[in-house]
Amino acid sequence: MVIAVYCSANENISSMYKRLGDDLGKWIAEQGYTLLYGGATGGLMTRVSDAAKAAGGHVMGVVPQRIIASGRLASNCDELYKVDGMSQRKQMMRDKADVFVCLPGSYGTLDEMMDVIASGTVGEHHKPIYILNYKGFYDDLRREIARMKELCFIPQEEAYKPIFINTLEELYERLQAKKQSV
Repeated sequence: MVIAVYCSANENISSMYKRLGDDLGKWIAEQGYTLLYGGATGGLMTRVSDAAKAAGGHVMGVVPQRIIASGRLASNCDELYKVDGMSQRKQMMRDKADVFVCLPGSYGTLDEMMDVIASGTVGEHHKPIYILNYKGFYDDLRREIARMKELCFIPQEEAYKPIFINTLEELYERLQAKKQSV
């Protein structure tokens, strides 16, 4: 199973988030899954990919030319796809992944998350997206989604929707269950 992970590339984050990345990357490798991520260095991206690689996992990266030009190309990928820009990166990651996981992050993480949700909403894929609401990181997003539903911008019964979870253990259970159906 190929697990796409979207997450922060910022180094200036709390060590608790870095440990989260370490734990997820190691677990992905130990399960024999493939990590698919943005192919760049920094923050949780480095932590997840380095931990997966150190545990013997298979790591795939999809990196835009601008990130390569900035000197942030990761060196730990077993497969590396160089693309022209972020739109192509998002499309390739959607195509290659079996499931999506969002860890805490910033604009890029939110962009990738919303791209997966929007494309799933219009039926371009039916792959689950798990948003790890670690220590309440995405509480405000959950409230905003509820508000959009209340105001009828999002249907009450969505055909495709993100799955919010609060712990790595719950994520692991969901991913193991998903593997059974892949």
